[in-house]
Amino acid sequence: MTRKTTEQTLSVKEAIESRHSIRKYDQQPIGEQDLQSIFELVRLSPSAWNLQPWRFHVVTDEVMKDKLEEAAYGQKQVTSAPVVVVVTSDMEDVLENLADTVHPGLSPEQKQDEIANLSALFNGMSLEERGQWGLTQTNIAFGILMVAVQGHGYASNPMLGFDQNKVREILGLPEHVKFAGILPFGKPDSEGYPHHRFDTNKIVTFH
Repeated sequence: MTRKTTEQTLSVKEAIESRHSIRKYDQQPIGEQDLQSIFELVRLSPSAWNLQPWRFHVVTDEVMKDKLEEAAYGQKQVTSAPVVVVVTSDMEDVLENLADTVHPGLSPEQKQDEIANLSALFNGMSLEERGQWGLTQTNIAFGILMVAVQGHGYASNPMLGFDQNKVREILGLPEHVKFAGILPFGKPDSEGYPHHRFDTNKIVTFH
């Protein structure tokens, strides 16, 4: 990945308004600087108690992308895109490293209290309940990832249609890890469909 970083980024408004789901991509690779810049933004995503359960598996290897395409029921955007990101949530890793999530501005006593309270809360849940809780937080980061990708001049296509067990095996992920989705992205080589969205009056109620 040698291409220089994108010279100009879009505003948040421009990125959201211009985003379409794209399934055919130009084959030019994405520069490492752009990838770093995108994920520097994504890592700022908010989460309850700052637990940050999201994990991003960035796939550029062609052999692995072939396997992911097969796991995604042959959807060609997986191998068409130069980069494919598998977005997962790992609450068990979070619980093993709670001290890393506690704000450094707290006193040692406050940090210990925070860790104890969070441990009690999440250990009182089942493995499945913890996983689903973490997934709701990870979906926030997934949305921000799409906006960051678009803002850097790339297109993407969020995917939920794939065999999770096969993807888990391909990436060597433990059984407890949850999937938020797969996001292929790159420079578009096709146009998306025009937006067809509900009017705000349909989806927004002011009280």
